[in-house]
Amino acid sequence: MSDDDRTARIAHENRMIRRLRFLVELTFATIAQDDSMTLDQAWEHVRALKAAAVAMFPGKDDTFDLIYLPRFSRLLAERYRVN
Repeated sequence: MSDDDRTARIAHENRMIRRLRFLVELTFATIAQDDSMTLDQAWEHVRALKAAAVAMFPGKDDTFDLIYLPRFSRLLAERYRVN
């Protein structure tokens, strides 16, 4: 692999990571701020986010569950006062 190919792959990976971070923050803010959203709708947003993350990073389901699922679980437990 040439240096140019390696640089291009790294740049692409960095763009994908930034895009995922943006989607995570957007989803988190939407759930936190939309007072009309139900718990089921909030979980649907989380499931859609996970699907987008897995589409961007195939095979990383477990990584999403390890990194992001606890964060969203805490938000939903706090917001909707559930366990």
